[in-house]
Amino acid sequence: MKRKKHAVPISIKLLVCLLLLILSFVLSIRLGAADTTFRDLWFVLTSDLRDDNIIMLHEIRLPRELAAILIGAAFAVSGAIMQGVTRNPLADPGLLGLTSGANMALALAYVLIPGISYYGIMVACFLGAALGAGLVIALGSTRRGNLSPIRIILAGAAVSAFLFGISDGISIVFKLSKDVTMWTAGGLIGTTWVQIQTIAPVILLGIAMALMLSNQVSILSLSEEVAIGLGQKLFIMKAVLFVLVIVLTGASVALVGNMAFLGLMIPHIVRKFVGQDYRHILPISALIGATFMLLADTLGRTINAPYETPVVAIVAMVGLPFFLFVVRRGGKNFS
Repeated sequence: MKRKKHAVPISIKLLVCLLLLILSFVLSIRLGAADTTFRDLWFVLTSDLRDDNIIMLHEIRLPRELAAILIGAAFAVSGAIMQGVTRNPLADPGLLGLTSGANMALALAYVLIPGISYYGIMVACFLGAALGAGLVIALGSTRRGNLSPIRIILAGAAVSAFLFGISDGISIVFKLSKDVTMWTAGGLIGTTWVQIQTIAPVILLGIAMALMLSNQVSILSLSEEVAIGLGQKLFIMKAVLFVLVIVLTGASVALVGNMAFLGLMIPHIVRKFVGQDYRHILPISALIGATFMLLADTLGRTINAPYETPVVAIVAMVGLPFFLFVVRRGGKNFS
């Protein structure tokens, strides 16, 4: 007789993912064009000692990698929520108009409010992400008000192209191409502690609220009939969850620019190992998304050092084949 495989407890899976995140963080701080040591990293984290390497790590590399953790977690959790609520395996903030709307709002904010603060940029990205999501949902809904997976993907592609076109047009007409490109290129270059202090509370609060609502996401991922039968207030719950996605996506785009496929890949990979319960999917997605972004950014900084490969290109190189693979499988989970 074959022995039954014992399921690994979710606490062990969380611990392994956390250890992978810590290891990736240490490597990302350690590796780069500048020659640094683990001693430098130790002094950055534990003392006030300052030399050139330690200052570089503290002022440039450390905030950058903390931003990678926040962005990776935010996009992964956003994608998982969207896939659960819409029951669309191809849902992703970058594919459904949210990031393109945030980019357009960012370009418009530069025109209307010269010298806008980073907080103002983040608020503009919230509004733009909401606009993009609203257009996609309106165009992707059927006559009965349901969200058709095929229609919503087509609507997302159309709305994204339209909003990116507006963003490019604004940049050209008002000669802001350089400023806007610095944001839309999808990089973490130049991340500062001020940006981290602004964005971290928003993303951490958004993720915390998403984790508290993870059971509701699990119920919504089954069917609307089941959710109603279990007493869910569909409109209110979907509205709250979409607001969370908009907040997480808008905050992320305000820092890193357009980043497609990350929110698509991570939840699919996570479901392979933890199943369909979003109480497990969301926290594991946050950890794996953060780890993936750290590794992608480290690869971008080291693959052609001292020159830098945009992290958006690294993510796209992995994400586009994954997207095509999921489409070929008819939207089934990665297995």
